[in-house]
Amino acid sequence: MAISLTEKAAKHVNRNLEKRGKGLGLRLGVRTTGCSGLAYELEYVDAPNETDEIFESRGIKVFVDPKSLPYIDGTELDFAREGLNEGFKFQNPNVKDECGCGESFRI
Repeated sequence: MAISLTEKAAKHVNRNLEKRGKGLGLRLGVRTTGCSGLAYELEYVDAPNETDEIFESRGIKVFVDPKSLPYIDGTELDFAREGLNEGFKFQNPNVKDECGCGESFRI
């Protein structure tokens, strides 16, 4: 089981942690929503949950709750700029289908 970050994603997270002046890493999870059923959730972590699985990639700790892990195991998190838009991109090998707007997915 693993979650990884590309170099661009790790640099982006590190910059934001430095701007915040605190934080242990990034939390990656899923929630039920959208057209296809699941959507990613990201937030910065100041204190881990007792049940978190912790992965480290390129010097960044990624915290994942045990309920989300089966849906995102093997995911690589990238950060991309496309024109005026920028954001995280998820390369999740478990995804079977995504909604047309790209906000949710199905396993």
